[in-house]
Amino acid sequence: MRFWTILIALLLPLAAGAQSLQQVYGDARGYDAQFAAARFALLAGLEKLPQGRALILPTLNLAANATFTRLDLDSKNDVLLPPFTRDFRTLGYTLTLTQPVYRPQNWIQYEQAEVQVKQAEAIFGQAGQDLILRVAVAYFDVLAAQDTLALVRAQKAAIGEQLAQAKRNFEVGTATITDTHEAQARYDLTVAQEIAAQNDVDTRNRALQQLTGKEYGTLQPLRPDVKLSPPNPNNMQTWVDIAEKSSYPVQIQEATAQIAELEAKRARAAHRPTVDLVVTHGLTNQTGSSTVAVGSDITGSTLGLQLAWPLYAGGAISSREREAAANYERSRQDLENARRSSALTTRQSFLAVANGIAQINALEQALVSSQSALDSNKLGYEVGVRINIDVLNAQQQLFSTRRDLAVARYNTITNHLRLKSAAGSLGENDLEEVNRALAP
Repeated sequence: MRFWTILIALLLPLAAGAQSLQQVYGDARGYDAQFAAARFALLAGLEKLPQGRALILPTLNLAANATFTRLDLDSKNDVLLPPFTRDFRTLGYTLTLTQPVYRPQNWIQYEQAEVQVKQAEAIFGQAGQDLILRVAVAYFDVLAAQDTLALVRAQKAAIGEQLAQAKRNFEVGTATITDTHEAQARYDLTVAQEIAAQNDVDTRNRALQQLTGKEYGTLQPLRPDVKLSPPNPNNMQTWVDIAEKSSYPVQIQEATAQIAELEAKRARAAHRPTVDLVVTHGLTNQTGSSTVAVGSDITGSTLGLQLAWPLYAGGAISSREREAAANYERSRQDLENARRSSALTTRQSFLAVANGIAQINALEQALVSSQSALDSNKLGYEVGVRINIDVLNAQQQLFSTRRDLAVARYNTITNHLRLKSAAGSLGENDLEEVNRALAP
């Protein structure tokens, strides 16, 4: 009983240490520097709106001054102007309120700020999708590398058994030394492949650690009986239509085109006059001046309209107008390119998912056939109708099929996520769906 208690106590941490895809994503969301930078970029982008709103709201400024003056007068004619020394100070303040009355440029810039906020939100949405994809790819890269290592080790063990059998058969005279040499060569090659596979596992784990800041003992693998479904809807053109309208790259470029269009309007508005309502109130306190020895308090208030009209600025205003118009046309072409790129990415991802499912079905059937071929070759070798190289080749084919099947499943899952990302619909709920396909 004590032995079983100790054994269970040792195994429980190992079982609890297996991390799911959703748990790894949660770690990456709080650690990944690229996603953190995108979050702060969003906060900075949201500040564009209050900055744009400030251009159409009143401004209030306070200016104050305090001076001390000492005046020494040395007269050339004491009868007409006796010499004197006078000290006086001046204190004052001015409060100025300015309210834009007619400034079309400011209103256009406020509209730009609203679009810039939408653009910042779209950029952050794209960063969120990229994080999901990067975590999923890194997660399944680790699983694929671990599967490859496990298969190589299993193949190494199987070839080792075949090598031992070939040596026994040679000793008893039922086989030639060629069988032993062939098995030994295949065994040595598998050892080299095991070293490379172990290095690949370490490399993939470091890539995942860069995203999450943690090292994981084990990751939950896919269920062996998992069945991957085709895209829903299972129509390529439907996905393309969605991507051309809703993908984040298209949304970002649409916002860029709107900002450029408003910038062209703002450049044209630079020719128009501006009108501001200006209200000032000030107080000046003097104990004297250079001409008057008596102090005074002066309070003044003004209310008026201020007109400014740019008549000629050396051609700079017209040049900026042409520049803004050219930038707007460029942004329209960039938008069209974004739509075409999103459509291409969507088509490629859709085909990758569809072909991946077909490949998985074919590899599952090939796995059954490869196992049957190995069993037949082993039986044939035992009765003498097959040679050792036939068994080794059958083993190699079986393990290659297993590896290809695992990789095809991982690639199909990540391509399905890429398809949803291309359509702008990838979210954490999709990650939860993939997480349910993992073995508990």
